[in-house]
Amino acid sequence: MDTPECVGCRARDARIAELERRVAALEARLGANSTNSSTPPSANPLGAPKPVRKKKSKRKPGGQPGHPPRLKQLAPPQRVNRVVAFVPTECGHCDAALPADPAPGDPEPTRFQNAELPLLLAFITEFQGHARTCRVCGKVTHAPIPREHLAHGVGPRFTGVLSYFTGCHGVSKRGVEEIAAAVFDAPVSLGTVANLEREMSAALAAPHQEAVEAVREAAVKHADETSWKLRGQLCWLWTAATTTVAAFLIHATRGAVGLTALLGAEIRGVLCSDRWGVYDRVPAERRQVCWAHLKRDFQKIVDRGGPSESVGRAGGRIVKKVFAAWHAFQEGQTTRAQLPSQLEPVRNRLEQVLLEGAILGEDKTVAAFCENLLALEPALWTFAQVEGVEPTNNFMERLLRRAVLWRKRSFGSSSVDGCRFVERILTIVQTRRLQGENALEYLHAALLAHRSGQPCSKLLPEG
Repeated sequence: MDTPECVGCRARDARIAELERRVAALEARLGANSTNSSTPPSANPLGAPKPVRKKKSKRKPGGQPGHPPRLKQLAPPQRVNRVVAFVPTECGHCDAALPADPAPGDPEPTRFQNAELPLLLAFITEFQGHARTCRVCGKVTHAPIPREHLAHGVGPRFTGVLSYFTGCHGVSKRGVEEIAAAVFDAPVSLGTVANLEREMSAALAAPHQEAVEAVREAAVKHADETSWKLRGQLCWLWTAATTTVAAFLIHATRGAVGLTALLGAEIRGVLCSDRWGVYDRVPAERRQVCWAHLKRDFQKIVDRGGPSESVGRAGGRIVKKVFAAWHAFQEGQTTRAQLPSQLEPVRNRLEQVLLEGAILGEDKTVAAFCENLLALEPALWTFAQVEGVEPTNNFMERLLRRAVLWRKRSFGSSSVDGCRFVERILTIVQTRRLQGENALEYLHAALLAHRSGQPCSKLLPEG
């Protein structure tokens, strides 16, 4: 039978073990930096490891010998507003007179183009309703301005430009107000800027839904989420994208309901993402987990130290081998059909490391991490087998960057209508960028159709 002293010793040891675990967890949080977490380098704490810098190249700046020249792209002839021709009148060899018109064998003229802006003054039309006094009865008759002219004080192209500044370049409402006055000499009020955003949002409702449906049906898609604010309250900006379309949606939750709002109740195709638990709705066989996140996770285990440090170091070496194989594939040194066999030894080694970390590891946090990765093991290697899948989610994070900067500048939205504008304008701007098309022209056409009661043109090409 245990003595009171033995019972007290066991309770003390259990308490000490629990406190040590809590201290280790707190130290890990204090040690978070850009190398072992999602913390950006700009937010690194004092004493964090310096970012890894590539060794300075011995090559001179600029294009290297043998590199194909990247010349200035000339505008097509139909885009040229004025041509100034310099025609030789005398032979540079014998001083003989030269004809004004080219002969069949003459070379094509050399070309150089200069682009300049005209004076950017908005074209202002004033509608006047005049009145006349009848010479017979003395009554005054007023000619009213037709309602269609009174409906809008700012034209569709001007509205598209102001919305483009907001949605594509993160200009604040006050900044847009200043641009309207200083650049276009057409002052508008802050209230008008907000009203124009609301109108543009309504015009983009259909193409936004078109983009959402396109990513839902895509065979391969990337997904991610970032925080947003609605009147100071935390909400989430979800996004999913393919190589040709991006869809953004603001939702109150970061859970399954938010993901369902964007990708539907049944998520189709292959999903590339990080390891946030909500994505576990998709079977591991149809997922690709981001290896860039795993690289930081393994580094975090190394930084924690202790008996599980070897798991982090082994994982870091595996990450390097995975990226080496992927870069060789991108450079054409290997084919996708060859990737699975090349990565088979790496895959086996990772499974061994994770099993050791899960079964033999003394650190419960590291053991849980290893167990989680083992459950997701098929999702680590989808990129080696499925066309269009990459080992990282960097594509999605680059698309999100514009929204993140917007959030940092504006602190989110002050109304639900503002949230709708954010998600719709980001969807159209980023989709047009992915397609290599002009976003401003689409905004103008969409608003023109909206004001005339016509359906908006398709955001995505047919077929």
